[in-house]
Amino acid sequence: MQEKQKKTLFTGIGLLTAFGIWTLLIQYVDVQSAGQKGTNIGFATFNVWFHKITGVHMWIYTVTDWLGLVPIVICLCFGGLGFVQLIKRRSLFKVDTDILLLGVYYILVIFGYLFFEMVPINYRPILINGFMEASYPSSTTLLVLSVMPTLKLQIYRRHTATAIRRISDIFVVLFSAFMVIGRLIAGVHWATDIVGSVFLSAGLFMIYWFSVITADEKNTGEKKHGIQ
Repeated sequence: MQEKQKKTLFTGIGLLTAFGIWTLLIQYVDVQSAGQKGTNIGFATFNVWFHKITGVHMWIYTVTDWLGLVPIVICLCFGGLGFVQLIKRRSLFKVDTDILLLGVYYILVIFGYLFFEMVPINYRPILINGFMEASYPSSTTLLVLSVMPTLKLQIYRRHTATAIRRISDIFVVLFSAFMVIGRLIAGVHWATDIVGSVFLSAGLFMIYWFSVITADEKNTGEKKHGIQ
């Protein structure tokens, strides 16, 4: 295993471990019944303090909610690319490896989202349409920070034009920053929910990146030895 692979893998494992530790801390550190209907919140003093500072801005929540469709569209586009390759090449195994790995990666992200919807760690600081909703980790933040880096990575892999790469860099950074900050100050999540999403999405992406690097190395080795 090359140094780049090791660094990427260990970074991914480290971030996922940090997410696990963070999740445990939320359930045991400064837990108070400060949430809606007396529900428990970890890091309560900090979370309540931060929530009072930001207040609740439903228009920001609405905007970021709708913009959450952007990463979904990106997922569908890559899914479409894989489907076209499947039809043209008539074999799943002839679809680009990084696209296949991307599909697995997106499934893992969806699984993470569904798991925490079914097993709530805490609830939102406000009611949404009169209902209590799971708040940790922020699903929109998780989706954005998991998908947007893959857009940049795929563009870099498929385009050499400097202008296209720069446009993708700017778009990914600005869009991701807007969405994360928007969810943070909208007041529909506790601050610790956002932190958890950052750890989880970054960890999952690094594992995906590691798998792509490994697949590239394997394919290069096979071509070098004449293996088709």
